[in-house]
Amino acid sequence: MKFDKKLPIYLQIVNYIKGEIISKKYGVGEKLPSVRELSKELKVNPNTIQRSYGELEMEGLVYTKRGMGTFVIEDEKIIEREREKLAEESVYEFLDSMEVLGVTHKEIVKLIQKNRGDKSE
Repeated sequence: MKFDKKLPIYLQIVNYIKGEIISKKYGVGEKLPSVRELSKELKVNPNTIQRSYGELEMEGLVYTKRGMGTFVIEDEKIIEREREKLAEESVYEFLDSMEVLGVTHKEIVKLIQKNRGDKSE
């Protein structure tokens, strides 16, 4: 994982893990890698991973079983709501950046169709 200097590392890890949960790489109820394993994999301090897991737990996407590890929640509806929320945020960011460039909605639609090969209107 390559980190961006503009955002705290723990938040980047939170977003990474959210993506893994939303894309179902980690299924409902599945155990996440241990703090030690993930810190080695991502080459960050274990405290950073612990902080990321804590943030995910506060957001309600994971839970911790003492002595057993951290697990993905088992409520698929919550995961789906998080997916929708992140998708919406991405769309708003995209539209804001297009507005700054002066691109109209009609031009945006054409760009999307062109880049997705969709000829329908």
